[in-house]
Amino acid sequence: MAVGLSGRELLGVPELSGGESRRSPAPRSRESVFVGVVTAVSLAAVPLAPDGRVPADAGAYLLAAVPSLALFARRRSPVAVLLLAVGCVFAYQLRGYPDGSPVVPVLIAVYTAVRLGHRRATAVVIGAGLVAGAVSLPFILGPSDELASALERRFLVVGWLVAGAVTAEMRRTYLAYVEQARRRVEEAERTREETARRRAGEERLRIARELHDSLTHSISVITLQAGVAVHLHRKRGEEVPAALLAIQEASADAARELRATLDVLREKEGSGLARLPALVDRARGAGVPAAVTVEGEPGPLPEAVDRAAYRIVQEALTNIARHAGPGAAATVLIRHAADALRIDVEDDGKASGEDEPGVGLTGMRERVTALGGELSTGPRPEGGFAVRAVLPLEQA
Repeated sequence: MAVGLSGRELLGVPELSGGESRRSPAPRSRESVFVGVVTAVSLAAVPLAPDGRVPADAGAYLLAAVPSLALFARRRSPVAVLLLAVGCVFAYQLRGYPDGSPVVPVLIAVYTAVRLGHRRATAVVIGAGLVAGAVSLPFILGPSDELASALERRFLVVGWLVAGAVTAEMRRTYLAYVEQARRRVEEAERTREETARRRAGEERLRIARELHDSLTHSISVITLQAGVAVHLHRKRGEEVPAALLAIQEASADAARELRATLDVLREKEGSGLARLPALVDRARGAGVPAAVTVEGEPGPLPEAVDRAAYRIVQEALTNIARHAGPGAAATVLIRHAADALRIDVEDDGKASGEDEPGVGLTGMRERVTALGGELSTGPRPEGGFAVRAVLPLEQA
């Protein structure tokens, strides 16, 4: 809620969150200006106040200036400043100086103490000051003073102090309400995100089950029948039709792609490079000798970067198994830097001569582009194929 001047700004008290935590103090220059204005007002009010039994002298100005200047420490020691201000007012009234001058610093000290949580101490100090003022009233009345008029002036001062305390408490309550509302909004947002993630995971599993039930069985039957047909042709010494071989290879590729898709749909949140050792072991089991090197200090990665890095290495190793030829070895280099994650996957086999990128490389490039990174793929001068990706961390 925006207002022109709040009570905090008028009295120079910092905002509080939830009534407990404190902001950093105001800049020294602004604080000095505030205390200087309060001091000037207190000193200027001395000669303008109603006449007292004792004319204003150096002692009156001193008792007006001390609590004003003590406001510099009101945030560090609010109760001590309040005690000092009330003591100066009591001494000022007991001395019989012109009435009411040092009240402004007391009002600010009361507001500050209540805002910073010292409500009980403030009530005790104000109550003690009220009792002391009432007890000492007969001793400070002059011959021409009326008791009723003096009591009226004292209770007017007490009323201002109570008003300051109530204003501070209302401000505390308001800020506590705002903080509680903010926390409720954050909790609701967090709950919505968790619910959305859970539902997305459930939907992925449902899709995976549907794909498995509807496609895996059919593709497996096609692969099996094609394999049996190829076996029978070879057993009879007949030439295997090219179409039959193509069906066998295509169905096997489709089965592998489907398994990879199901793995993606079934993957748990946060899966990524932590699964790299298992991926390399599978590649070795498929006949691709692979070595992994990690440089830099591994740290927590953004989830999108972690997942994309794993998929890039997975696709690169899959392409090596398919296109690099028998005996090709792969090297995987993961470089952790402060601003980016760099991935290099190379092989020493036969580089693919395809002019158009396949689905795997296209998907790899889309992942990298979505993260604002860079991807380069192509044959190596010394032979083989290389995939290099740079995934920025800050943008992700």
